[in-house]
Amino acid sequence: MARRFSEDELIATLFAPLAGAAALGLRDDAALLPASKNPTVATTDALVAGVHFFEDDPPGLIAKKALRVNLSDLAAKGAEPVGFLLAIALPPDWTNDWLAAFAAGLGEDALAYRCPLLGGDTVSTPGPLTLSITALGEAPKGRFIARTTGQAGDAVFVSGTIGDAALGLRLRRDAALARRLSAPARDHLLERYLLPRPRLALAAALRVHVTAAMDVSDGLVGDLAKLARASKLGAKVTLASVPFSDAAREAIALDPRLLDVALTGGDDYEVLCCVGSGGAQFAAAARAASAPCARIGELIAGDRETVFLDELGKPRNFNRLSFSHF
Repeated sequence: MARRFSEDELIATLFAPLAGAAALGLRDDAALLPASKNPTVATTDALVAGVHFFEDDPPGLIAKKALRVNLSDLAAKGAEPVGFLLAIALPPDWTNDWLAAFAAGLGEDALAYRCPLLGGDTVSTPGPLTLSITALGEAPKGRFIARTTGQAGDAVFVSGTIGDAALGLRLRRDAALARRLSAPARDHLLERYLLPRPRLALAAALRVHVTAAMDVSDGLVGDLAKLARASKLGAKVTLASVPFSDAAREAIALDPRLLDVALTGGDDYEVLCCVGSGGAQFAAAARAASAPCARIGELIAGDRETVFLDELGKPRNFNRLSFSHF
């Protein structure tokens, strides 16, 4: 086996080029961020091989997914990225080439989303590859968007399309289903599983128009229930209004049971938000930001129950509401 980088070498060679000025060249034990007039928004997500991605996924795409799921949280809070911290636990079989490809993918997204590396930690582990990113952002004072501030009568919107990533994961595990799909549909769903699309372009419109928001990471059904409960309300959604891609519709047409997978499977990383009287203005602002949002229902007063209505107007029940680690 070729000699692997030492810890100092991999930091200096692969990660220091990704660092922003506040990281001090990654030569210190901490970053030094300048004071800001805006509050800081912080979020963190951990990804584990075999749980959040496949061990044979391209390393550059693993890196991008790890950063993007955190940027999705910032977007839903109406925050703009400032930078991120990375902790990576490497299994015994890591190589310089794998880590170089990982760092290259991470660097591409750090540049594209203007979110530089600020620091972190590199360790070894006997277990699977484990990544943890803490992303920092800023939201103008008084503009942070919580889950808890929705109001009865608010329209519920969701960005993009729902279920693509969960269906992409199903394709990775079900070769027979993958073969039945058209190539464009299969490619779209697999790409959406590998690469979330954080809706940072939507942040400005969210700050102006919405009363409450979160990102959809564990499934639309369960995450809307969480948001409604946090606001001490219920919600009512018309399933026919939920936006699906053509690829997702093709998969569901082949196997109608996949509708539940799409609605509860998670990994969408779209923005779920509530809007008061300015629904039309918000929808227009979202389109202008190239992040179109669909109105799917409303928040309702009551016992905090979330109801999804089918084409006959009857409540649709689900075996589970969302993905859960435990």
